[in-house]
Amino acid sequence: MELQQMRYVVAVAEERSFTRAAERCFVVQSALSHQIKALESELGLTLFARTSRRVDLTAAGEAFLSAARASLEAADRAVADAAAATGQVRGTLTIGVIPTVTVLDLPAALGGYHRSHPAVRIRLHSGGSDEFIAAIAEGSVDVALLGLPEPTSANGVATRELARERLVAVVSAAHRLADRRRLKLADLAGETFVDFPAGTPGRAPSDRAFQAAGVRREVAFEAMSRALILDLVRHNLAVSLLSPFVIAADEALRTIPVTDGPTRIEYLAWSSFNPSPAAQAFLDQVLPR
Repeated sequence: MELQQMRYVVAVAEERSFTRAAERCFVVQSALSHQIKALESELGLTLFARTSRRVDLTAAGEAFLSAARASLEAADRAVADAAAATGQVRGTLTIGVIPTVTVLDLPAALGGYHRSHPAVRIRLHSGGSDEFIAAIAEGSVDVALLGLPEPTSANGVATRELARERLVAVVSAAHRLADRRRLKLADLAGETFVDFPAGTPGRAPSDRAFQAAGVRREVAFEAMSRALILDLVRHNLAVSLLSPFVIAADEALRTIPVTDGPTRIEYLAWSSFNPSPAAQAFLDQVLPR
């Protein structure tokens, strides 16, 4: 069994197509198909159920896929560690980022990193803090930028606080509170809110602040997109609490400090167990000394 055969299996499983998998692997389809058939013959198993229009993993294929990914990751890590011993940084850097990062100019940081370490493949994924913490713990993400109400204590995950910021109220220019210079949470009682989905780290600071203040609020709109949240506010359908640094100048919006408002903390998170050379090089670049 060869590593290249495992790469072909992973590509077909992820693309759900022999044609797209061959294009991804830069080989002709007949060669890829031949290698997978040879592997199935060697194993005495059928890894894929095939029709002219559909490709699905069999139960045996599902089991093989997990082990194949682990083997490929181990092989890539072995190459990266060997290169690091000679002063080279190679391998893959997988970064997770939430939509509301404000403290780090990530494109600029990645640009500088790429110039310093051109042999590293950079992968960037957008998502939520909870899923990235789990992904770091299981090894599928190297580093993540998170927004959390408090430090995480997840096993295998190290964190460094990067910044704290007080959220501000965001209202339409036509809203009754638009001319206020400052607010308290009690001033927002009875307002209709738009916020991140219940249970997410992006929502938690606001929920906790209102609970501590003894103020009830109605979150009628839930959204993961910052742009959608601001559009709902812009049309005076709701108010929101957001970082002041994610709101561009807009005549249709007003931002108002909230004296007892929630605090949001941005973190950098990474594996506390033997981070890869590529991940360690990124941490060395962006973490304050």
